[in-house]
Amino acid sequence: MRFLPLFAAIFAITPLAIDMYLPALLSIAKELDAPIASVQNSLSIYLAGYAIGMLIFGPMVDKFGRRIILISGLLGFIAFSFLVSNSQTIEQFLLFRFCQALSGSAATVVVPGAIKKLFGKDTAKGLSYVGMTMAIAPMIAPAFGTYILMIASWQWIFVVLIGYALVLIAVSYIWFPKLEEEPEAEADIIPRPVSFLKRYKTVFAKRSSHIYLLTTMLASLIFFTYITSVSFMYMDVFELSKQAFSFYFGINVIGLILFNFVNARLVPKLGSQKILMVASTALLLLTLLFFTLSMIKGSVIVMIASLIPCVCLTSIIGANADSLTLQQFDQNTGTVTAVIGTLRFGSGALAGPLLAFSFDGSVLPISTLFLISALSMVMLLLINRRREKNLASQENLGVISAH
Repeated sequence: MRFLPLFAAIFAITPLAIDMYLPALLSIAKELDAPIASVQNSLSIYLAGYAIGMLIFGPMVDKFGRRIILISGLLGFIAFSFLVSNSQTIEQFLLFRFCQALSGSAATVVVPGAIKKLFGKDTAKGLSYVGMTMAIAPMIAPAFGTYILMIASWQWIFVVLIGYALVLIAVSYIWFPKLEEEPEAEADIIPRPVSFLKRYKTVFAKRSSHIYLLTTMLASLIFFTYITSVSFMYMDVFELSKQAFSFYFGINVIGLILFNFVNARLVPKLGSQKILMVASTALLLLTLLFFTLSMIKGSVIVMIASLIPCVCLTSIIGANADSLTLQQFDQNTGTVTAVIGTLRFGSGALAGPLLAFSFDGSVLPISTLFLISALSMVMLLLINRRREKNLASQENLGVISAH
């Protein structure tokens, strides 16, 4: 438990880097003489860089260890944050943002594996506590960025990020746990030039993890669909004021924190399997309600009341699905984390194009995407439960036959 604040602080560098500069988009566009759409694209570019970086650095964590990749990633994040703040053109800004994300992923990719090493079967408990911080950071980051803009230029937002990363380096160097890595038997038999791809082959060969990886993807698709569309839903369709939007969005953030806290308390008692099934079923019922209300243009308050717990449940589902995936592996946890992160942010990147393709000015495309994702999730988990029961029956028959 004593390492969780450090893990959370490392993980928070991503939402801070994503959200803290949002209030400065107009200022950046004006100073770089670029269309606002080009500056807005820097968010998608950051997510793409982060996902690609996880693919690159995940196996490197397994090969070289967590601490060296963490420190190297933070140093790279500092260097590219400095270059972002000194960008003279929009092309430079976008390139350095991509590289900033790439470096930041190296820092965060070490965390889930470290949590798995410390928490074992209760990995979801540690991930939930870290998830609480991931819910808080996006809430405070834009406000912090706005405050910086009140007293300084937009470049100082990235200077602050540099300062944050420097503090993380100092603290991590002293307090990041020195976890002994499991001996990698394959290191002696896999040729060095192909070991990178071999690690991914080993991870994807574990068929028992596929259902949980797909579950994480579907939960992330719902979450990022909400993030992408929430301002449109609340202010354009529901015609809420900016104050009301802030109020309901704040409730959602508080809900995410509470749900993660409850999950952390329940995991040791109930286990991730049971919680994952219950949470997915509840999500399906809520998305069905949200879909029905969007079809009949029901009460706005009831729609919001069904929407908020939907988003909160995706956090619980993601934490437990990730935990069950990580528990399938004693080695290569860095590579597993890379796969999880890439699929999560990759599916999140699909939200924008899917919504743009199906846009009709209503909430119906959003609620449809929610319902299809939740239904697919429950079906996958039911298939997995049946498969595990069949395997257990076959094992029992084998034992009886042996006797």
